[in-house]
Amino acid sequence: MPGVFVRLVGCVLVLLGAVLPAWGQAERYDLSDGWTFMAGDDPSWSTQPPAERVPIEVGMAWEAAGYPEMDGFGWYFLEFEASAKLVGQEVIWLHLGRIDDADETFLNGDRIGGMGKIDGSASAWDEERRYRLKAGLLREGVNRLAVRVNDTGFGGGMFSGAPHISAYSAQVIETTLTRVGDRGVVALPSDRELADHPMSPAFVLSPYTAEAIGDPMRLPEARFTRLGERLRVDLDVDLDAVDLYGTGMVTGPLLRDGTFVRFWNTDNYRYGRDRGRRLYQSHPWVLGLRADGSAFGVLFDTTWRASLDLKAGMRLQTDAPSVPVYMFERETVEEVLEHLAALTGTIEMPPLWALGFQQSRFSYINDAMARKYAREFRRRRLPVDVLWFDIDYMRGFRVFTYNARRFPDPAATNAYLHDLNFKAVWMLNPGVKLEPDKGYGVYDSGTKRDIWVKDASGAAFIGKVWAGESVFPDFTMPEARDWWASMFPPFIAKGVDGVWNDMNEPAVFGGPDATMPVDARHRGGEGIPPGSHLQHHNIYGMMMARATREGMLRAQPDRRPFVLTRANFLGGHRYAATWTGDNAPTDNHMRLSIPMCLSLGLSGQPFVGPDIGGFDGHMPKDAELFRHWISVGAFYPFSRCHFGGKGTQPDREPWTYDDETENIARVALERRYRLLPYLYTCFREASVRGLPVMRPVFMADPTDLKLRGEERAFMVGGDLLVIPRWAESPAVPAGDWRPVSLLEGDIEEDGYQVELRQRPGSVIPLGPVVQHTVDYRLDPLTLSVHLNEQGMAEGFLYEDAYNGFGYRDGAFRLTRVSAWLEGDEVRVRMAVEEGQWPEQERRVRVRVVGRPGVAVRILP
Repeated sequence: MPGVFVRLVGCVLVLLGAVLPAWGQAERYDLSDGWTFMAGDDPSWSTQPPAERVPIEVGMAWEAAGYPEMDGFGWYFLEFEASAKLVGQEVIWLHLGRIDDADETFLNGDRIGGMGKIDGSASAWDEERRYRLKAGLLREGVNRLAVRVNDTGFGGGMFSGAPHISAYSAQVIETTLTRVGDRGVVALPSDRELADHPMSPAFVLSPYTAEAIGDPMRLPEARFTRLGERLRVDLDVDLDAVDLYGTGMVTGPLLRDGTFVRFWNTDNYRYGRDRGRRLYQSHPWVLGLRADGSAFGVLFDTTWRASLDLKAGMRLQTDAPSVPVYMFERETVEEVLEHLAALTGTIEMPPLWALGFQQSRFSYINDAMARKYAREFRRRRLPVDVLWFDIDYMRGFRVFTYNARRFPDPAATNAYLHDLNFKAVWMLNPGVKLEPDKGYGVYDSGTKRDIWVKDASGAAFIGKVWAGESVFPDFTMPEARDWWASMFPPFIAKGVDGVWNDMNEPAVFGGPDATMPVDARHRGGEGIPPGSHLQHHNIYGMMMARATREGMLRAQPDRRPFVLTRANFLGGHRYAATWTGDNAPTDNHMRLSIPMCLSLGLSGQPFVGPDIGGFDGHMPKDAELFRHWISVGAFYPFSRCHFGGKGTQPDREPWTYDDETENIARVALERRYRLLPYLYTCFREASVRGLPVMRPVFMADPTDLKLRGEERAFMVGGDLLVIPRWAESPAVPAGDWRPVSLLEGDIEEDGYQVELRQRPGSVIPLGPVVQHTVDYRLDPLTLSVHLNEQGMAEGFLYEDAYNGFGYRDGAFRLTRVSAWLEGDEVRVRMAVEEGQWPEQERRVRVRVVGRPGVAVRILP
């Protein structure tokens, strides 16, 4: 071992393993001993520890270390000595384990980090403290560490983990570049072979085997550096010349320049953990857009834990030993997204009912309550298609079971909802209650087939979730996915229409970083290699969604499955729609929902929306907020209200605010249902081309630089601009985008409904207002025609059976609608573009935007 060392003042240093694989070396220095402690709080202790401090053990709650029933502030102190070689290392990290609840950490009087909020308003009790020591902070000789802790209740202090320092220097690796595909290149560290790298589950088509076509000369240069156990990839991107987008499910702005995101799927209530820089899904993907409108894509082909820094270019750091970086060049944003879709797949057409409005809460806790609220929606004529059931329907939170007291006959519950023209979606979590020899067949059958995730010792990993101690299917295994799918026929047979996968990051209560240990083992198969949880954590939810979809198809092979998943990975849109997780009923989260949905759309996931109104049921009801949110929420691709409504938490269904709010919600939902023919056509485009349903306005004109950062207004498809009422002076595309009304009279002018504008040169198909999609009939069909300067317009209408898979064999009808001005008359022709679906007899009405009363002739 090199002569770099740390000597603790007054105790013995234990050095833990310094030898790593030949490609890198990191050294670890134990800081577990020699700590002292002082209860109370004095900011001056960050530089001058109090003389009265006393020794304390770390790695346990301070209650167990001699301070029973203590809450509030306490300070930990440590003095240690560092050598010149340690101080000279390029990368130095301080690891403190987990701290309950919040901390501020100081080294030699300088604050080096903190998690949670030290005033006690936000906890980070289950997060590992890992602070990077910038150059000059660690001194040769004696160093003083001070950790200020605030505990707001229960156990407190530095309660878990062994404090230590890890240090290493960088090793630059040569880059191997290989031209592949159409104007594409793959960059790889020269000490790794591309043939040895397994293609991640993100792909349906390998980008690495295609014959090279064209010259990708404008793509960024890539450099690889080994940093101990981690790999760094730097791409030279001039942020003055390129705007960056994508990166999947993220908080923050649409324009990703200057941002930082972690790829580590995390149960992140109200986006509070790690400042919202890692959420429930990981999409290691960036879209670059140049000033001339040309674009490129960068896909980091790794499932391992990683972070992406876009502050000064593009820098990925990961625990993966190797990361192929696939980059490709295109002329437009649409072409980049189409190529991403060719690689990672597109969504299947969803059932039409999944595009209707949906209502959920935590929870419709029994049969009577579900029936009551369903009847109330129908009585009040609030359009809706789906009622959702959260975990309280289960028997003790055991998956694939029902609570006999709350839901004595779930088939009858679903039948009642179906009679009211509702669909029913029921939740399933991955954790299976650990319950041997008690007749729980789900646990017994999974154990018999040996399909659980293993811990480092090879035994089934056990973690706590809603059901208590539980085991978890290893969805990387084909056998586990087959077992999970086998559970569905009897479950679906009770009338279940859709399935909601939650907690599938996977979340583990009290687990390290709220999940499984990184050394848990997955066995893989069918192209997924065996590996640690560090490698497969990010695809766990994706593989669960895949198994769920396969199970629904097994139960009902002639129906389109609808799956909603919280956790996912790049490419997982093939299996499930998604929502943006546990948000809050705040103005900030309402506004944030738009760039979050847009970023997911630019990362391949078109079927997305937030919890309209905000999930956190502990906050007061806010009618003003809900009015604005439901008005814009009617235009999300996935439109669902979901809230925490248990115990004393208030109801938040639309009518529970006041009459005005109910009326505003009704108008918003009627607008959505009027727009269903267009929306369904947009989904068809997503299923064929991979384009997002909800789009940033810059896609209307990528050369208009003022549109690049607009994240309040957005487009549905390419022809409809949506401007929330609260959006002050948004940047909108140039040209004659005219306001359009969807409903009769002035009902939309209530001060809350979003403004809708139609693109010049477009035709938008509209249907009649209905209360649910069971009554969906395009009779009459209304065509909203907006002629351009040349007096022409064009649009499309897609139709099929709205469920089933006949469309795969041509049982659909894609109609091209053309309109033009001839003299004083607007002429319209509808012609079949694709498909063999028979023509429907219907009335057709034409509205010409900006030309009321103009003569219209519909040609045969």
